[in-house]
Order: sequence, then C-alpha cells, then structure tokens
Amino acid sequence: MELQKRDYHVERPLLNQEQLEELGHWHSAPRTHQWRTWFQCSHARARALAHQYFPILGWLPRYRVREWLLGDLLSGLSVAIMQLPQGLAYALLAGLPAVFGLYSSFYPVFVYFLFGTSRHISVGTFAIMSVMVGSVTESMAADEDFQQGVNSTVNETARDAARVELASALSVLVGLFQVGLGLVHFGFVVNYLSEPLVRSYTTAASVQVFISQLKYVFGFQLSSRSGPLSLIYTLLEVCWKLPETVVGTMVTAVVAGLVLVMLKMLNDKLQRYLPMPIPGELLTLIGATGISYGVDLNHRFNVDVVGTIPAGLIPPVAPNPQLFAKLVGNAFAIAVVGFAIAVSLGKIFALRHGYRVDSNQELVALGLSNFVGGFFRCIPVSCSMSRSLVQETTGGNTQVAGAVSSLFILLIILKLGELFQDLPKAVLAAIIIVNLKGMLKQFADVCHLWKTNRVDLLIWLVTFVATILLNLDLGLAVAIGFSLLLVVVRTQIPRYSVLGQVPDTDIYRDVAEYSEAKEVPGVKVFRSSATLYFANAELYSDTLKQRCGVDVDYLLSKKKKLLRKRERKLKRQQKNKQAAPSSSTSVPISANDILGDAKSSDAEDPKAKGSPGDELEDVAVSSQEDTKATARSTLKALGLPQPDFHSLVLDLGALSFVDTVCIKNLKNIFRDFREIEVEVYIAGCQSPVITQLETGHFFDASITKQHLFVSVHDAVTFALQHSRSGPDSPVLVG
Repeated sequence: MELQKRDYHVERPLLNQEQLEELGHWHSAPRTHQWRTWFQCSHARARALAHQYFPILGWLPRYRVREWLLGDLLSGLSVAIMQLPQGLAYALLAGLPAVFGLYSSFYPVFVYFLFGTSRHISVGTFAIMSVMVGSVTESMAADEDFQQGVNSTVNETARDAARVELASALSVLVGLFQVGLGLVHFGFVVNYLSEPLVRSYTTAASVQVFISQLKYVFGFQLSSRSGPLSLIYTLLEVCWKLPETVVGTMVTAVVAGLVLVMLKMLNDKLQRYLPMPIPGELLTLIGATGISYGVDLNHRFNVDVVGTIPAGLIPPVAPNPQLFAKLVGNAFAIAVVGFAIAVSLGKIFALRHGYRVDSNQELVALGLSNFVGGFFRCIPVSCSMSRSLVQETTGGNTQVAGAVSSLFILLIILKLGELFQDLPKAVLAAIIIVNLKGMLKQFADVCHLWKTNRVDLLIWLVTFVATILLNLDLGLAVAIGFSLLLVVVRTQIPRYSVLGQVPDTDIYRDVAEYSEAKEVPGVKVFRSSATLYFANAELYSDTLKQRCGVDVDYLLSKKKKLLRKRERKLKRQQKNKQAAPSSSTSVPISANDILGDAKSSDAEDPKAKGSPGDELEDVAVSSQEDTKATARSTLKALGLPQPDFHSLVLDLGALSFVDTVCIKNLKNIFRDFREIEVEVYIAGCQSPVITQLETGHFFDASITKQHLFVSVHDAVTFALQHSRSGPDSPVLVG
C-alpha cells in the first residue's frame, strides 16, 4: 500500500511527566482482585463453572443434528478405521501386547468427548507418547530380568504383565500431573515450548520410533537399553545383528510398507473425488492377516505375529502406588509433551474454524483421559496429527466424531479383535514407519530456519541432538532449559543505539542505520532494544559511556584527584594564615580584661555592632565565595576536557519493568554525568514503569518527574532550551 505524501501539524505544549499527569488527570488504576470471584456464589457463577469444566454442557444442547450428524458419523468411522491399526501398532511400540492399544483407543477417547474443548483433534495412541512409554517399560522390565531355563528363554507372560502394570501406573501419574496443572491454571507452560522446539523434538522422537521398529522389520531381538546414548547403542546393535535377519519378516515388512505407500499416493491423487480417504492401513491390515493365516507365516517362515487378542473388556484395576516414585520424572515429561502436542494442534484447528481452545481445560481433559484410562490398563495418550486431519477433512464438526470412533473400537474389542491374532508384527512396524513420513519431513526446517532465523535454528539443532543423545526425557529438559537460557542471553545482550533526528520530523532513529538521521548538536540520545534489569544493567551503563564518546570514569577519577589536591593545598594555606597572627598578638588572660576590651571596643567603634544589613552582606559574600568555589571546580577550571554535549536523553520506551538494580544503575548514571556537567533526561517511560520507579524511591530532590518526558522530541527540545550555555540563543528542533 503506497502512502500519499501528506503533512500534518500538531501544536501542543512541551510536556514532562509531571505536566502530563496534571493535564491528563492521572490516577492509579484500580486493582482487580481476581481471587475474590472465586468465593462468590450465584446461579450465574455455578453455570459458568459447570460450562468451564464440562464443556459438553455448552455445545451439546446447541448441536445441529441435520447439519453436523452425518459428517460426524462419517468422520468417526474414518478415524476408527485408522485408529484400529495404529492402536495395535503403537501398543507394540510401547512394549505391550497389541490389545492394550485398543483399550487406549476407547476409554480415553470417550472421556475426552465429555471434557475436551477442541472439536477436531483425535485423542488416542500416538507414536511419540508410545515410544516414551516404551523407553520406560523396556528399561524397568527388561527382557533380561525375565529369562528362565537353560536356553535363557524369556518368560513373555510375566514380562508383559510387569510392563502393563508399569504403563498403567504411568498413565495414572501422567493424568494426575495434567489435572493438577490444569486446575492451578498452568496451561501457560505450553508458551515456553516454542514451535522450533516442538518440531525438533517430534523429529528426534520420530527417529527414535524408526530405530525402535527395526527389530520388528528384521526379525531379531535387541537388548533393552535406556538413558543417555541408548539410541546410539541400539543402532550399533542393529547393524551388528543384520546377518541374523529373518528374511520372511523383512520381506513382509517391505511389501506391507510399499503397499501402504502406494495406497497413500493413490489417496492424495483421488482425494478430490472420494467422499472419504481410502483406508490404507485397514486394507493392509486385513490383507496381511489373511495372507499370514493362509500361508502360515508364523510356522513356515518364522514371522512373528501379534498372538492372542482376548475378546471383551477387563475390569478396572488400581495401579501400584509403589511405582510412582520411580516413574515421577518420566511421567512429568510425558505429561508436558502430550499436552504441548494436543494444544498446539488444537489451536491450529481452532484458528481455522473460528472457535477457542482453553489450554487449562485441555490439560484437565487430557489428564482425566489418562487418569481414567490408567485404571483400565491404558497407556498415556495424546492426539494424533494424521487422525486429526482425517477427522477434519472427512466432515467432522464436533467430538461426536470421537465418540463414534470409540464406539466402533469397542465393537472391535468385544467381537472382532480376535480375528487379528495372525497379524504379523512386521506389518504393524511398517504402518508405524510409513506414518512417520510427516514428522521426518520436518528435517526441511533446517534449511528454512537457516534462511529466516538462525537463533531458532540453534534451538532446533540443540533440541534434536540432546533428544537423540540423552533420550526423550532428558532431551526435553535440556531443550527447555536451553531455550529459556537463550531468551535470557538475548535480553542480556540487546542492541544499543545512538539516535539522531530525521530531518523536519520529531522522529529519532539509529544513526548507524539511517544515513539522514543526524545527532542533535549538544544532545546525545541513547536507546536499548530490551528492558533494563539486573542481568544487563552494568552492560547498559558501560555501553552508554562508551557510545557517548567520553571516558566518564577517567574524567571522574581525575576530577576527584584534582579536587582533593586543591583541598589539601587550601588547608595548608589556612593553617599558615592562622599561625602568622597568633605569633605576634598578646592574648588577655583574665575574663574581666576580655570583657573590658570588648566594651571599650564597642564604645569606641559603634559601626562594629551587628545589623541585618551586615548579615545580608555576609551571606552575599559567602554565596559569592561558593559560586567562585563551584566555578573553580568545573572541568574547564581544572584543565580537564569537556564533553561535546551538554544533555543526555535516555529513551526507555522499551522498558517493561524495572528492578532495584535498574533503579540504582539509573541513579548512578544521573550522578556520574552530572559530575561531568551533563544533564540527564528520561523519555518514553510507560505508566507501569513510572509507578515502579516511584515505589523504588527513584525520585528525590535532585531527580524529579520534571526530568521525565513524554517523548524523545520533548526531552531534546527542553534540553536545547535549557542548556548550560544559557538561554541567550535557544535552539529549537523541528
């Protein structure tokens, strides 16, 4: 948009902060005590709380049956078709029997239907959550702990039971963390997980998922590892055991992967003409199960299959509380990651469709889903990007689609689950690997961030490397810590500028960037791009003195030395003067003699009596002596170089808060520059900052609100009109 060249003229008085408060009738803003509303009881308050914690009460009565029901039914069926193979596959990823993935696709989804605020995300099993759970179960219930017999065979029944107990306890603990954080309104924590951090973390997690599935692709057993460098050791072991590959298993995985990729490519080409996507995973699942059953892949080619899938639901079982102490660190990491992924995806859909997602209620909803699911042997869940996209694109409008998908999964658990007992695990591994395509594409972020923002690229790379080397829990902690440290460093080392005036305007810009911006003669204007606080206060002061072109500390030290030298010289002269008359004058000894001398002198010299006029003359003489002393203490009188400016304006418009260190630093700046005969002014302070300055006792007799100005131009104009050179020929700006 091209701006038309138009001039505008504004006439107003030059305003400092004191005059602005008088002109605008300033008064402190009334405080709002939010906590008082917590204890209010009314019908409206109860209704608002019910809608806040039970969002279904708000949207279900207004559900548009004719417009939305058909879309939600079709969407729920499409999501369930995807949920079935992903649930089976992600259970294996978590180190559990496949049926527990189906349980995790039913109970948590139905609970989120009641408490969630997003209309489009598909809650359930998710690859990253499953691999985080798998790292816990496989380390705390490793195969080596359940070996028996001479051949060191693994007791899989006992091992799976121990892992299921660990996963369910972990789910309950994750739920408790999320519900607790949601109730104390801790949803803002997701703001500290920047987009580069989340994308890098999910990319590193997808690499871990990929490597964890290689044992199912090649058909051999790997040692259970956890902790730093476990992924590197696992990859090395995979390479070492490649000669032990089961050919039938590898061929099964490759064929299933190719079929799935071809079906997805066909989906992309025909998506305009299809009412719903081709269920590639389900078709691959059914075909592989039929071939495995007909050819007997398990016995003839040694292809590992899913095994027994019990029909029906299991009764709720309380988790073992003794496991909580061992799982607390991993549970917190899983809670934060699951919440961050769900809220990030939920906000994308909310912006696209024009509604609001409550971060705190999402924490509560996910927490209740995991908490309730933990009693029914579910693994911790979050939302899946691929299923959420399917739920949106197939016409889903509300979480009724989620409820429909969970009911369809319930039907499979009750009646159809046992049909997939001959499903090869290699096919599930292929489904997982193919579905990682979207997250592995995020490696392209490196090239994009290199061109756009290299600080974000640094966050991306550190997060990725830390997650790969230190595992998912420690990697997340390092990533968040590094991201916050980088924020502190960026505020600690801001951009400092000396400002000049753009000709014929009241606009001031960095003279290093704008060639036409010129410094106002006699006035230095200094600005920082970040707020001033304890971490950068000293750097601010040092840079200010450096940019002003005057060695302030040198002038102050030289001035103090010269003044001390002059003071010692004056004291010696006074001692000499006092010693001279005392040696030649006789002093009367008795008090009567002193009194008589005083009376006679009064009688002889009536002018010696004191009068008000004489006292005024004494005051005038003393003031003249003070003025002479001050004149003798100037830089010029002391033979020191004078600054080429008489005023300094600090543009503090970037300040959002001040602390005690900042206030002390500003006072020191006023004191030091006044010592070298430069007056200091402040411009552009916001009202909260001024209030904090008052609270911190910044203002006193020497620094008043008359030193604060509304804008830089006001301060510069005032400084030119009241320069130390006198008002003989004041210079006006603009």
